[in-house]
Amino acid sequence: MDCRADVYWNQFLQEKGLGQDIAYIECFHFDLTAHWANALLQLVLEGKKRATASSLHYFGNNNLPLPKAGDYSIVTDWVGTPHCVIRTTKVTILPFQNITWELCKKEGEDESLESWQRGHMHFFTEDGKAEGYEFTPEMPVVFEEFELVYNDPIKE
Repeated sequence: MDCRADVYWNQFLQEKGLGQDIAYIECFHFDLTAHWANALLQLVLEGKKRATASSLHYFGNNNLPLPKAGDYSIVTDWVGTPHCVIRTTKVTILPFQNITWELCKKEGEDESLESWQRGHMHFFTEDGKAEGYEFTPEMPVVFEEFELVYNDPIKE
C-alpha cells in the first residue's frame, strides 16, 4: 500500500476515534487524465459529486471485489496525494443503457442524461482499451453512491 495513504488512513482513524480494525478498500483517483482526476476530486470536496460509475469488467479483469455499502476508500489527486475518505452507501449494477438521469446526476458532473452518456461512453471506450473490454450499451455498470466522511489535509 502507498505509505501516504496509510498515513492518511491512520490520521482519519485517530481523528474520528475509530479502531485500527477498520480498513479502507482502495486508494484511487478518478478518471484517466490529470485534469479530470483533479476536477472530479474537487467536486467530491465541494459535496457535488456523491457517486461514481465503473465498468463491471474492470473489477473482474483486475480480480477486485465489488464495492458494498459501508466500504471506505481514500480519494487522491492525480499525483497520489490523499485528500479525502469516502464511504460507500449504495451499489447498483445495471446496463449502461438503463442508467437514468435520477441516478447519474448524483455524480455531479453533467447537466443532462445525454451529456453524462456521451462523457461516459468516451470514458468506458478508453478504459476498455486499457482494461481489455469493449464498451456496449448493454455493458454492466457498477454505480456506487458514497458520502464524504473526512476531508482534512494530510499531516505528513
